[in-house]
Amino acid sequence: MFTGIVEELGSVRERDGGRFTFAAHTILEDLKIGDSVAVNGCCLTVVEIGESWWRADAVDETLGRTNLADLGPGNPVNLERPVRLADRLGGHLVQGHVDAVGEIATAAPGLRVKAPSEVLRYVVTKGSITVDGCSLTVVDVFDDGFSIAIIPHTAEVTTLGRKGPGDRVNLEVDLVAKYVERLVIKEN
Repeated sequence: MFTGIVEELGSVRERDGGRFTFAAHTILEDLKIGDSVAVNGCCLTVVEIGESWWRADAVDETLGRTNLADLGPGNPVNLERPVRLADRLGGHLVQGHVDAVGEIATAAPGLRVKAPSEVLRYVVTKGSITVDGCSLTVVDVFDDGFSIAIIPHTAEVTTLGRKGPGDRVNLEVDLVAKYVERLVIKEN
């Protein structure tokens, strides 16, 4: 589990198909092989660690369901290690399992994201959503997407301040909403 509070803005150092090497510093402090790291909100497993870098593999399923397939050397990425039980939960509970890919319609600070209808049914005004691994609060919901007010700090320390119209972003909706829906459907 993650919180959606990005720890570091890293970058893609190398890419060979589904094998990514990421440049990083902060998250390397206690990182071990087999650990999980959220990259733009997508949970990946650490397979190798070096000085100022770490490596992970993304299978075809992951590349097809996220924006990781869009990444190449030099691209910035949001990085977060999993939450520990003793940590503060500054964002919301995030699995790192991307529900869909959206498209930026309007850049930050008044970020507007186009999203598929199968995701929008879980999006509510003042609710939480994860965009490229960032836990954010929804300002408004529209027929084709939603809006978020991005504060200057978030724009500065994440990919969201660097993305513009047409860029693809990973979306993860609130986990609790999906479970509630499933239970209600099973009960009826």
